Amino acid sequence: MKDRTVRILNILANNKSIKITLLAELIDVSQATLRKDLDGLEKRGIIQRIHGYASLEGADIIGRRLAFDYSIKRKIAKAAAQIVQDGETIMVESGSCCAMFAEELAHSRKNATIITNSVFLSMYVGKLAGLKIILLGGYYQPDSQVVVGPMTAKSIESIYLDKFFLGTDGFIPDHGFTGKDYYRAETALALARHANNIFILTEAAKFSQRGVYNLLPFETLDGVFTDDKIPKEAEAILAKNKVQLYKVPAIDEVIKWRQYPGQPPILYKEKVEN
Repeated sequence: MKDRTVRILNILANNKSIKITLLAELIDVSQATLRKDLDGLEKRGIIQRIHGYASLEGADIIGRRLAFDYSIKRKIAKAAAQIVQDGETIMVESGSCCAMFAEELAHSRKNATIITNSVFLSMYVGKLAGLKIILLGGYYQPDSQVVVGPMTAKSIESIYLDKFFLGTDGFIPDHGFTGKDYYRAETALALARHANNIFILTEAAKFSQRGVYNLLPFETLDGVFTDDKIPKEAEAILAKNKVQLYKVPAIDEVIKWRQYPGQPPILYKEKVEN
């Protein structure tokens, strides 16, 4: 199922919307099997089905982000979960990598507890067995589905945790990791003050992007989980600042064209492991 999920989302990420009958042919499964897979993805808010088509359009905004580089994010989530112990209580911020990390914890760890300011994350994994969610209060931002602001910082005041995991919107070599939203960045800084160890979870593509606001300076970070497409310059900067780097294998893309009777050519990308 996980391998099919990767193939389904890779195709949708490149085509946005595709006929379900054609999608079944592309991944070589029966329509009944595919519909079961799509049921699960739709319930999680990752895709939407409309009139015989599977689509990322109209799905939950963060759910849509999960579809892009899905297999890389899943590897990052799995690697990060290895440093969490059974029964541990940790803090997890918003983002697609963080949501997949929380899902991985639910499947691989027993009695884990997550404290979060992400409403999306709490809904995404809240019903999974073996995982407890504590949702912080604060001002709700509907686009990112997080709570932020002074109330969020206040609600964490009496809690001190060993590990804090968060995503990022970008990277600036001289300053560190950055965010696009001021209130989210300020809230992340406030939450970070209550954790002994802080880890960034991000695909390597984010190292070529820039946010507007400082998220976390290098001296506050203990580790970064990413893939091995990370630029050499960024890798050297992390090493210089004594930030532990955890790299998972990236994937190569082989572009192929498929033509079916009565359908336009479909451009999709087969992902091949290194």
